[in-house]
Amino acid sequence: MTVDLTAAGSSLDHQALFYADPDEYLMVIDAFVRAAAASGSAVLVAVPGKKLVRLQEALAELGDAVRFTDLAVAGRNPGRILPDVLAFADAQRGRRVAIVGEPVWPGRSDLELAVCAQHEALVNAAFAGRDATILCPYDAGVLQEAQLRDARHAHPVLITGGVRRPSPFYTDAVTAAAAFNRPLPVIPAWAAVLTFATVAELSAVRGFVGRQAAAADLAPDAAEDLVAAVNELAENTILHTGAGGTLSVWPEDGRLVCQVDDTGHLTDPLAGRIPRLPTSEGGRGLLLANQLCDLVRIHTTPAGTSIRLHMNSGAAVQ
Repeated sequence: MTVDLTAAGSSLDHQALFYADPDEYLMVIDAFVRAAAASGSAVLVAVPGKKLVRLQEALAELGDAVRFTDLAVAGRNPGRILPDVLAFADAQRGRRVAIVGEPVWPGRSDLELAVCAQHEALVNAAFAGRDATILCPYDAGVLQEAQLRDARHAHPVLITGGVRRPSPFYTDAVTAAAAFNRPLPVIPAWAAVLTFATVAELSAVRGFVGRQAAAADLAPDAAEDLVAAVNELAENTILHTGAGGTLSVWPEDGRLVCQVDDTGHLTDPLAGRIPRLPTSEGGRGLLLANQLCDLVRIHTTPAGTSIRLHMNSGAAVQ
């Protein structure tokens, strides 16, 4: 089977590959990577676990022409993926980039899958105008129809059975991303709650999260990361809303969850997903939260914003 992976004249070519079995997966990605490397593109392969090992073995002769990343580690929180791939693209000094990215795989929780779908939609906005070809494999034989449906809406191009075609379900990047700006589940009644309004209260915020983390038996490093992430979000609330905010913390299915609610409105759908220059002021709070936490979920409207941070305790997550 021969697959046409190219789109002449397209700056961004964002494709979803619905593959039927491991052999098709290897054949298509092997051909994609070899063609990209031969054309002089900078190549990044970011897929999970065992699939990464198999691709590394198949493409070993290409050496340093391909960069490999285990997405099961680097992309455990889907909110980390865009900053990393954008940093890779920015470092290429005018070269076209070719990226294989597989953020959705069997075993992802429903919470993670919701953020994965949003991530895929945001790729179109983040890479708009960039010279990039991005191939996103989806295991059509294992994944649920809901995940395949989300992929059809987030990718301008679909590859199924070796045939490349425009997705009839794709909408523009902003509309597609907005569709995933969904209300978060209700905070449970047993959550511990703290209100804050001034910078002087940030020490109380940090102490509050630290005590909840200790009670939930979070590892010290995880607890420290969670405290730092919540502190950044609380400081953003104080500095940018003028009305303070509310922090809720509770244990849930092998994780500790922290939610910051305030009256601000995040108008940029890429907030927290774009790398910041060392000389830039501000804008790092949500980016840092994505880097430090196991999952970040956001719902924002003109009436207010809720940001929910998840940190795994080490127990099994459902």
